[in-house]
Amino acid sequence: MSASTLDRRQAVKSLLQNRGELLVVTGLGSPSYDAFAAGDHDGNFYLWGAMGGAAMVGLGLALAQPKRPVLVLTGDGEQLMGTGNLLTVAVSKPGNLTIAVLDNGYYGETGMQRSHAGLGVRLDQIAKAAGFADTAEITGLNGVESYRPKLQDLSGPKFVRIAISPNNPERALPARDGTYLKTRFRTHLRLPVN
Repeated sequence: MSASTLDRRQAVKSLLQNRGELLVVTGLGSPSYDAFAAGDHDGNFYLWGAMGGAAMVGLGLALAQPKRPVLVLTGDGEQLMGTGNLLTVAVSKPGNLTIAVLDNGYYGETGMQRSHAGLGVRLDQIAKAAGFADTAEITGLNGVESYRPKLQDLSGPKFVRIAISPNNPERALPARDGTYLKTRFRTHLRLPVN
């Protein structure tokens, strides 16, 4: 696997630009920091302590909100932990769901050990074999900008692997209060808050 030079923060900021009605579920760690650094939004649901669960939370949200585009933004380490989740998403066929994996080839949250993706496993190819309607690989900022409009289309599920540099920018921490995040997100969706 060749090293990418794409900066993760630039990639996420570009991906979330002009997001419209897009709902975003972020995986544990860096994807949450990156989405928050791109601009906090009531339509962001940051997962804390739920490693491996981002795709399933995104699937549930996509099925519950079929007219809203949903983006799961996660890392290669988390998605590798939940590889079976890709199979469940593929057979569920949510047209409004996109899973974007920020792939630096390392387990960034546990000490930068090389991940299976760093050893050659291609999550986009796994998603394709599972039956995702659309899979893509992005290696540069122009690719992110070109892909962004696809987040709004409801012909998924879609999977995109974004090859990023293994840099480790300073953490930008969103709120960690689960009750607050749940309430804010439900309010954004105009759902009752219990």
